[in-house]
Amino acid sequence: MRLPELPGDQSLHVLLEGYGWMPNLRRSTGVDVVRTRVMGQRAVGLCGPDAARFFYDEKHVERHAAIPSPVLSTLFGHGAVHTLDREAHRRRKSIFLSLVTPDSVASLVQCVAAAWEDVVVGWQPGRSVVLFDEASRAITAGVRRWAGLPVETHEVGDLAADLVAMVDGFATAGPRHWRARSARDRREAWLGSVIQDVRDGKAEAPPGSALETVARHRDVDGELLDPRTAAVELLNVIRPTVAVCWFVAYAGHALHTWPQFRRPLQAGGEFAVAFAHELRRFYPFAPFVGGRAVRDLTWQGHEIPEGALVLLDLYGQNHDSRWWADPYRFDPDRFVGREIDMWHLVPQGAGDPQTGHRCPGEAFTVAILAELSTRLAHLDYRVPDQDSTISLSRIPARPRSGFVLVPVGRAAQRAADPLVAGAD
Repeated sequence: MRLPELPGDQSLHVLLEGYGWMPNLRRSTGVDVVRTRVMGQRAVGLCGPDAARFFYDEKHVERHAAIPSPVLSTLFGHGAVHTLDREAHRRRKSIFLSLVTPDSVASLVQCVAAAWEDVVVGWQPGRSVVLFDEASRAITAGVRRWAGLPVETHEVGDLAADLVAMVDGFATAGPRHWRARSARDRREAWLGSVIQDVRDGKAEAPPGSALETVARHRDVDGELLDPRTAAVELLNVIRPTVAVCWFVAYAGHALHTWPQFRRPLQAGGEFAVAFAHELRRFYPFAPFVGGRAVRDLTWQGHEIPEGALVLLDLYGQNHDSRWWADPYRFDPDRFVGREIDMWHLVPQGAGDPQTGHRCPGEAFTVAILAELSTRLAHLDYRVPDQDSTISLSRIPARPRSGFVLVPVGRAAQRAADPLVAGAD
């Protein structure tokens, strides 16, 4: 069956409607499959766990040449693992999978937790702080230590700003986009030089660190990555880790909106992980992912022509009542005692990160978010009047204010807290 194509190009609607664009299209047509045009190209939008399985099957959809150049120039980097398919993708992705081990995750969380405490201790009672900004600097300080990057303490703020800019400007035009491009150019050049120095013996990389792993990686052709591509992939380790600051700001928003979760969150453990999963389901992050049809396809009787863009609606799936009871209710308990299905919860993509295109760093995201959300729940602060609205037309979305807190009492006085005392 050939669905009628919606008239006109939808690119402007994507910019104006953001996360609501594809759910709105599906709602208006009354079907889960929509045919349209985006950036002048034929596009087919899909949604749901079965659609996700279809989308991530390499016999149906490939990522090669599907990611727009502006996104590569800001978010992922040209030549990144996201642009590869099949064996080339699996070989390059082995960089990331080798770094995401239980011991490595624990080490990263420890580094970030220690950096978070260093940041929090510096908060002055009665003086407001922006949670988004503070979290970005803390996570950057933690991940640079974990990754073995040669970054001095006074350089952390600038590095954090560049890593945030790459994420913040990938899906927009204007100043945010150009800041993202400049930040990527600057950091690719810097890390490319660092990697070359490691290879030349002019600099040391801690054994087993992300820096050493990327510098020594050999691709499917048996060759080392050129320094610039190696820099791209090293950024693809640290950039999405720092992007957890978006969810930390959401954690502040959630605890203020639903304070009944503060006490159970303080206990950490299983509830903290459930809280992290619900943050990732409920709040907007990635709107959709895209690939290209490798041949003429049929999905549930609907034709998808070869070469068409295939878009999988992530935000819509995470808020669909067919898969989530009362989907617009924030409820971490929905994940307590529940095994996470790789095809149902899709905040950053679906499927098995070991074999497909799903982000391999999700274990980092969940562990860091659970840890920092728990620590945030233990802090004594008040929330002043502010504009903390979250616009679904802005990609990536975030609380407009960054979520402002005013500390009450000195954080240093909490040293007896076992949660804090055991941080290092």
